Parts: sequence; C-alpha cells; structure tokens
Amino acid sequence: MARWRAVLGLIAGAILVLSSGAHSLLGWKALDAELAAAHVPPQLVFGLKVGWHFGGVAMLAFGIMVIALFAARLRGRRVSLFPALVTSVAYLGFGTWALTSSGFNPFFFVFLVPAALLVVALVGRRGPAA
Repeated sequence: MARWRAVLGLIAGAILVLSSGAHSLLGWKALDAELAAAHVPPQLVFGLKVGWHFGGVAMLAFGIMVIALFAARLRGRRVSLFPALVTSVAYLGFGTWALTSSGFNPFFFVFLVPAALLVVALVGRRGPAA
C-alpha cells in the first residue's frame, strides 16, 4: 500500500474521532436546548439522548478502528481493511441520504468527507492484499 494512502486513512480516522466528540458534546448541547425550548417531554428527550450518544460512541469506535488499521498498514503489517471499507460505505450511504433528504444542507458533508478520504485510501491500493 502506498504510504500516502495509509496517511490518508489515518486522517480520515482522525476526522471520525474528532467528529464523534463534536457530535456527542456540542451537537447534543444544541439539540437539548432546542428540545427544551419546544417543551418536549423528558422521556422523549432521554430516548433521543441515548440514541444520540450511541451514535457518538459508534463514530468513535469506527474512527479508532480505522486509525488502528491504517497505522498497522503504515508499519508494513498485513491487515484486512474490510472494516474501513464497511465504515466508508456506511458513511457514504448515510451522508448521501442525509444530504439529499435535507435539501442539500452542507452540514452533512461531515459524513461524506471522511468517507471520500477512506475511499481514496482504499481504492487501487498496491502491496499486501487486504
């Protein structure tokens, strides 16, 4: 695998990790304020909070896996990049749906950018088979 592709994979993983923190900390704070202003019942707020924070934990897990895989590749180890492929496909699918469903709100590029970086890091790689 070309070294620059592994570095690109690391950058994508770092974006995933950073966006997970922004999602859980900043995103929930803003959403919680909106829900409070709308007088949403506490049980519904809690249900949304659980799902929202699970999303952040999942994003963190995806980012850590991607970083670990591409760091191993950078060190010359033969590791399967299939989990990174699954992550990129999931982010591409979800990001595309969110972007089109929202009337092309540019915020949803937060999913498409790391997915695109992963695709470039994964496609056409040379070296040990994944």
